[in-house]
Amino acid sequence: MGKVICIGLGPGDPDLMSLRAHRLLTTAPVIAYFRKAGRLGQARRIVDGLIPAEAEEWPMEYPVTTEVPFSDPAYGAALAPFYDSWSRRLAEQARKTDVIVLCEGDPFLYGSFMHLHSRLPAGLVEVVPGIPGMAGCWTATGQPITWGDDVLTVVPATLPESELRRRAQDTDALVVMKIGRNLAKLHRALAAAGRLADAWLVENGTMPTERVRPLREVEGEIPYFAIALVHGRGRRP
Repeated sequence: MGKVICIGLGPGDPDLMSLRAHRLLTTAPVIAYFRKAGRLGQARRIVDGLIPAEAEEWPMEYPVTTEVPFSDPAYGAALAPFYDSWSRRLAEQARKTDVIVLCEGDPFLYGSFMHLHSRLPAGLVEVVPGIPGMAGCWTATGQPITWGDDVLTVVPATLPESELRRRAQDTDALVVMKIGRNLAKLHRALAAAGRLADAWLVENGTMPTERVRPLREVEGEIPYFAIALVHGRGRRP
């Protein structure tokens, strides 16, 4: 009897993977990972060159990604059977041997694996935490994200504009994820909250293509792996 083991790969640089995740990866008989159809997938790209030659690879291709709005019932209708099917397949394989599932960042922080985790039997699944992508991004800015008693708020940019503005106003330090097509809305919300001038955008944090810019200077399309940050300015000795 094996297990379904999800390993957090960290923010992007494979050197930032935990020793435990690396050991499980490099001895894995079966490796599964999410990806968009026709793409290699970011998780698979991070571990390129580390997968054993004899390991089976199982790409789990999303039936839909950003083509359908999250609020559309068709989005959930397409993804629920996808997660149902893959949870059954992974569970069947785990009765024979371990299955390693790759996840960028930390699996329990906005990770797709949580949808499999909720469907798998509790005794059959294990999670190896990873450094969250946001930690790699705020390190890339060269500034601490929080000081003293600062309150840190993490929000997805998919929230309504009014809610983004309220959250930005009510916190000391801010991390905004899932920006994508919501960049213009995020600009407006932060400007209304008086926080846009202090916001940074980090694209592909810790990766070779890492880029750090003031958010107010960024327009148009941005990579999926982009995080906006507003640093706290709290108590200091």
